[in-house]
Amino acid sequence: MKYLVTGGAGFIGSHLVDRLIKEGHKVVVIDNLSTGKKENLNPKAKFYKIDIGSSKIYQIFRKEKFEIVFHYAAQISVRKSIKNSLEDAKINILGSLNVLENCKKFGVKKVIFPSTGAVYGDAKVLPTPEDYPELPLSPYAISKLTIEKYLNYYYKNFNLLFLSLRLANVYGPRQNPQGEAGVIAIFLKKMLSKGQPIIYGDGMQTRDFIFIDDVVEANILALKSNKVGIFNIGTSKETNVKTIFKKLKELTASKCTEVHVPALPCEQKRSCLDYSKAKKILGWRPKYNLNEGLTITMKWFRENSDIYF
Repeated sequence: MKYLVTGGAGFIGSHLVDRLIKEGHKVVVIDNLSTGKKENLNPKAKFYKIDIGSSKIYQIFRKEKFEIVFHYAAQISVRKSIKNSLEDAKINILGSLNVLENCKKFGVKKVIFPSTGAVYGDAKVLPTPEDYPELPLSPYAISKLTIEKYLNYYYKNFNLLFLSLRLANVYGPRQNPQGEAGVIAIFLKKMLSKGQPIIYGDGMQTRDFIFIDDVVEANILALKSNKVGIFNIGTSKETNVKTIFKKLKELTASKCTEVHVPALPCEQKRSCLDYSKAKKILGWRPKYNLNEGLTITMKWFRENSDIYF
């Protein structure tokens, strides 16, 4: 079988490509390298440097004849989506529709799509289940929810199967502290380079932090599943930003102090996902606890500081 991973030079996408190739699959990567890195590319994957919004991806779909598409190419910064909502929509909505249209034209069987737990906004039920009303607070989250609706449209009308994985806050090796939204990567860069991390707001905002390997495993189980629909992928545990700061400061032996600036507009106060549906239907559950994941991530960033700092 041949699989396409859009955004396969990025953080999550590149880990997914590695796993697919390890399992013996043929993999093609589409990435414009705007935030992804050449160093992340698996040499056994066929690579096309191209934007998902380009009309030329038609030629790639026609030539390669994909059976499954993992659509990970995206503008993923909440901050950037707030500053430039039009650009966010151009990439995340119009670019994604370009991918889906080609999936329809060339007989792709299934799309696996990384959505976000941010679609729930500031939910009053924590951990939040999939049937909770979606009230996204940022253009980024709105764009992800929009594509979920389109996926359902393509499924109902053209039998394009899909699984949408609503991801919690993913962290781990290769996360780009420059171009991707990830407080752990940003803090690690600052601490390991003797810089000063910045905490937005009081630092008591919570997130559900999930390690990259657990997210890749969720994608593999989604690939093997014959189900269609939406699944939360998180740990069902809340951790506030101040706690992350303290844990990383201890791991890195950093001498930095807590510095706070005003909170970002549209920022969620709390986020935590109920993964019981994924456990029941996909047979998935997180294997890494926060301390294990942070330790692995810190060691990797320390060993690869020449590439990522």
